[in-house]
Amino acid sequence: MIDAERLKILTESAKYDVSCSSSGSARANREGGIGNGYAAGICHSFTPDGRCISLLKILLSNRCIYNCLYCPNRADADVPRASASPEELCELVMQFYRRNYIEGLFLSSAVERSPDHTMERMTEVVIRLRKVYNFNGYIHLKGIPRADRQLISRAARYADRMSYNIEFPSEKSLRLLAPQKSKESVLLPMRQLAEEKREDASSKRHTVLPAGQTTQMIVGASSETDAQILRLSEAMYRRFSLKRVYYSAYVPVVRHASLPDTCTGLLREHRLYQADWLLRFYGFTAAEIAPEGENLPEEYDPKCAWALRNMHMFPVEINAAPLELLLRVPGIGTMGAYRILKARKFTALGFADLAKMRIVLRRAKHFITCNGKFYGAEKYDTVRTLLALEERPQRCEQLSLFSLPELAQSARTGQL
Repeated sequence: MIDAERLKILTESAKYDVSCSSSGSARANREGGIGNGYAAGICHSFTPDGRCISLLKILLSNRCIYNCLYCPNRADADVPRASASPEELCELVMQFYRRNYIEGLFLSSAVERSPDHTMERMTEVVIRLRKVYNFNGYIHLKGIPRADRQLISRAARYADRMSYNIEFPSEKSLRLLAPQKSKESVLLPMRQLAEEKREDASSKRHTVLPAGQTTQMIVGASSETDAQILRLSEAMYRRFSLKRVYYSAYVPVVRHASLPDTCTGLLREHRLYQADWLLRFYGFTAAEIAPEGENLPEEYDPKCAWALRNMHMFPVEINAAPLELLLRVPGIGTMGAYRILKARKFTALGFADLAKMRIVLRRAKHFITCNGKFYGAEKYDTVRTLLALEERPQRCEQLSLFSLPELAQSARTGQL
């Protein structure tokens, strides 16, 4: 059994990888098996920065032969080192699962000895869980770049999801900050998994990565703009049918002359996630969201920024605009757009109807008309200022129960 000290080292070392979320896998239990992979997931654990997870997130080993400058587990880092055997990890997963601590496993590892050695041991963990322990819960496996193709293929038939982290948008940054890695060493296995998954789907077996694959990029550790990051994300979504690209705001966990001294900040990460949503669900292209060489604006979200650059397209008539145009109106989400399409078949919609549909009218009103009526601001600068004010966080403060004079008086006189 893995001891408490090693468990602490291996779980702490894994916390910087954000490329996981609720499962997205509907792996069903079988007779004699333990656990289900449920598509919606059951999130009940939280990382220190607030991300909600339901997985045991752990490394097989943090003994690394690579020297990536940004990584706390790099070869020349002075940190406690630990490894676990495949059998120890399997026992740990089963004990945690039976106690309802976790819903599944996110398994990663530093590159110990060689990529093939590490990938082989990680694959052994997954196969043991499936075949020896009959575990049918969710498993996300972090792939090791430069590992043998056959090991990758074998792992993909037992894991629900795999991820290869691209880390940086350009080859130049990888050479500078992760000299043992290359863009091609990450893209090749991603391409392999995408091809195998397509073949698996066409044969209707559905045994290869039922929850697909993901990747992660570190934001702010290198000089690439948001435009470059989004163009790479768009290309990977198209070529590899990725489920998600995760963006991780850079935190200076280790110090080096080639790295920034300050945190990137969560706002930039947040804006990239908003832009990513537009790519995946709203029909935008990366070129529309972020012009070449630019970062996303901080003052307002990417959809508002696009609308402000294209004011000649607005206002649109809510009772006549096609779906693809409704989706580009700030304040109208996918559900709202479909509600509008459905409702206007029966009646002409007004602003009161949109409010009932929970359209965010304080944004949308500047870009729409209802039956020819317009209630937004007409001047560009005014619209821009109002949208920026909308984005400002309101200072919220929880009042004490006795902060109001009448409540304080009631408490003192015993009338509460």
